[in-house]
Amino acid sequence: MGNKLKNLGLIGIGMVAGVAASVQFSALAQKGADAGAQAPLPLDELRQLADVYGLIKSDYVEKVEDKKLLSEAIAGMVASLDPHSVYLDQKDFAEMQEEVEGRFVGVGVEVAMEDGYVKIVTPIEDTPAYRAGIKAGDLITRIDNVPVKGLSLDDAIKRMRGEPHSKVMLTIARRGADAPWVVPVERQEIKVASVKGKMIEPGYAWLRISQFQEETVDEMAAKIKELYAQNPAIKGLVLDLRNDPGGLLPSAIGVSAAFLPQNEVIVSTKGQLAESNATFYGRREFYAVRPGADPLGKLPAALKTVPMVVLVNTGSASASEIVAGALQDYKRAIVLGSQTFGKGSVQTLRQLTEDTAVKLTTARYYTPKGRSIQALGIVPDLKVDETEEGDGLNALQVREADLDHHLENEGDKSKLANTASAKAKRDELEEEQRALALLKNAKPLEFGGKDDFQLAQALKHFKGLPVHLAKPDPDAIDAAPARLPGEEQKPPELKAGAQKK
Repeated sequence: MGNKLKNLGLIGIGMVAGVAASVQFSALAQKGADAGAQAPLPLDELRQLADVYGLIKSDYVEKVEDKKLLSEAIAGMVASLDPHSVYLDQKDFAEMQEEVEGRFVGVGVEVAMEDGYVKIVTPIEDTPAYRAGIKAGDLITRIDNVPVKGLSLDDAIKRMRGEPHSKVMLTIARRGADAPWVVPVERQEIKVASVKGKMIEPGYAWLRISQFQEETVDEMAAKIKELYAQNPAIKGLVLDLRNDPGGLLPSAIGVSAAFLPQNEVIVSTKGQLAESNATFYGRREFYAVRPGADPLGKLPAALKTVPMVVLVNTGSASASEIVAGALQDYKRAIVLGSQTFGKGSVQTLRQLTEDTAVKLTTARYYTPKGRSIQALGIVPDLKVDETEEGDGLNALQVREADLDHHLENEGDKSKLANTASAKAKRDELEEEQRALALLKNAKPLEFGGKDDFQLAQALKHFKGLPVHLAKPDPDAIDAAPARLPGEEQKPPELKAGAQKK
């Protein structure tokens, strides 16, 4: 059951190996030479490695290609560091670039794993799957006649991807249908917009960011202008970062800067290298990905003061936590939902060859008030479960602190002790069974839909109505922002404008 729960989500906890919070291409030759001059090579250990390589070549039951041995050795060495450092071979490197750009070749579905099958969370509009009649809630039981049961979510996704205009045969089971049916779907290049939004009620806007991609800041600016054109007197704006696994650091800075006064500190990083110790501000040079006009330059002035609620959950990670942490630190928004994933490390992409690279953890990042959220996450100002009955499967997803050899938070040791306690609680079989029983007949949650309980609570908060809060958890990790000197410990209030430190 634990493995099944760890595979939940659109990208699920694949976020921990997903797109880095910071991407930087650079040659390693000179840097390697400089490092080598300072630290002599461990010759005994390297000889041991060569001996093992020789033994495999001479004694293994069958021949193994040199390329495979060396690639796997590199991959194992990097992966042993932490859950986010990874060696990217040619295929992985190409897939990562597609994710950063927000495009891929596939059928166009957002999926999760449920009871061993691939469940359609939603078909992406105007894609092959959408045109083929596949609907939210459908289960994929076979891919090209290969049973899905027993495959990981990543394996299933890879089988659905392929060359443009090639076909994949999907066996679909739908609740209420007499029998599964087989539908051929032609793969196409899918361009995924990372931003969507709408007016959910007169005067109240909903803005969702599903991932921080290269185009996110531009897409967000366009959507905000569209919303204000519909209603110039917006009374409240909900920024929805639930299940957003993160992405590019410049995009996170740009999203934060849109709602904060100019030149505020958004995030800082600390690491071993001089270049890893940096402070990032809400200025164009830190978030614009291409030359030209400032993508935030013509946004409505009211955006800086409109009351805000940020929705987060366990699936909110990395760049999402940068945005939520910055808006929380400046009291620009109320953060509502469940405690976030806790990925507070920066990965830098070091290109090795034209089509291979190493994604290496190079720094921890810190919120404007100096909080490291690594392995802790962002604690909402208002803790609200996913549904009125409880937090459902969201409460059972793994977090950063649950991952083997995760990078530790260098802060309060008592918080780390609470992390272990919370992990033990999440692993209890009774808790898993209780949540699964509640959700057995539940409909797929549509963020921004009429049955979105957390969004409904955000609207209540705007209107000054009582919010249905989650029951207190005695094992919860207290990673809420530190109070400024002289501040009273009192319930959070929704403040219209940002307050400078």
